[in-house]
Amino acid sequence: MSIPVALRPDYDAVRLRQLARRSKDAPQTRRLLALAVIYEGGSRTQAAEIGGVGLQTVRDWVLRFNAHGPDGLLDGKAPGQPSILSHEHRLRLSEMIEAGPIPAVHGVVRWRLADLMRWLWDEYRIRISKQTLSRELRAPNFRKLSARPRHHEKSEAAVAVFKKNFPARLEEIAKDKADGRPIEIWFADEARIGQKNKITRRWAKRGTRPSASRDLRTASAYIFGAICPAQGKGAGLVLPRCTTEAMALHLAEISQAVAAGAHAVLLLDQAGWHVSTRLKVPSNITLVPLPAKAPELNPVENIWQFMRENWISNRIFTSYTDILDHCCAAWNKLIDQPWTIMSIGLREWAHQ
Repeated sequence: MSIPVALRPDYDAVRLRQLARRSKDAPQTRRLLALAVIYEGGSRTQAAEIGGVGLQTVRDWVLRFNAHGPDGLLDGKAPGQPSILSHEHRLRLSEMIEAGPIPAVHGVVRWRLADLMRWLWDEYRIRISKQTLSRELRAPNFRKLSARPRHHEKSEAAVAVFKKNFPARLEEIAKDKADGRPIEIWFADEARIGQKNKITRRWAKRGTRPSASRDLRTASAYIFGAICPAQGKGAGLVLPRCTTEAMALHLAEISQAVAAGAHAVLLLDQAGWHVSTRLKVPSNITLVPLPAKAPELNPVENIWQFMRENWISNRIFTSYTDILDHCCAAWNKLIDQPWTIMSIGLREWAHQ
């Protein structure tokens, strides 16, 4: 008969029962109570009866407890199947996704799971399912996200200089034009909404191709929109075309939305009707042109994307009047959601 393995001396029955009461793991609690019987002088057979196991299992518990203490009585996670991708594969996959595909080499302009599966086979002869590859991409926090617009001729240096100098520009405006009045930072832009409308993504069953009506008529209007992200407010007009006169009407609307006693700094792109010398600018507004070809600096671009995807797209406009009604309804709905304006519009470089 083999000699029973002695329990480690730095624990006793009282302490094991205390640990069992605090444990939230049922198997560990059962094992602690079984070993507490041995500490009290009970036999291994009694411990096995309490644990509901055989003597050999009790011996295994004793060995695990002696080696690792109470944590040794926890069940370890099953190892499962070994991963198909190694650390090197994951690094290369991340590099490929962040760099984006080369159309002339990879034959696509954006990565799909099917394209990445093909690349893994061509590069490493690895077969992997879509579901497994999706889990692998989600683990390092990759997601399929909407891209922000970026002009292909944008000057990164000009954008960096603009952001760096913007606080000084605000101080200069506050001193020279605001006369010490509070400053509100506004952004403005225009969006063309027409019968040739956009079709957005929609929920549908897998394996199906949902359809949406598409109009080929050409009636359209323009939403002149401006937002003050820090205050969660905005000012907009729906007009037939983009002209200097239309922009003057929009500036008058913004001027009325600026808080009494405050001065607005209005950031906008360098469209002709924004920088025209004939443009009448209210006294409580100072125009600050954004760098050329840098639409991502203007959060109103993201406002348009949000409005199209949620309120304007997938619609058929029966007439020009119908376009006006939908544009006004969408803008008024945005104004009723100041938290949405703040969430989309706040920029760290502008609102420090």
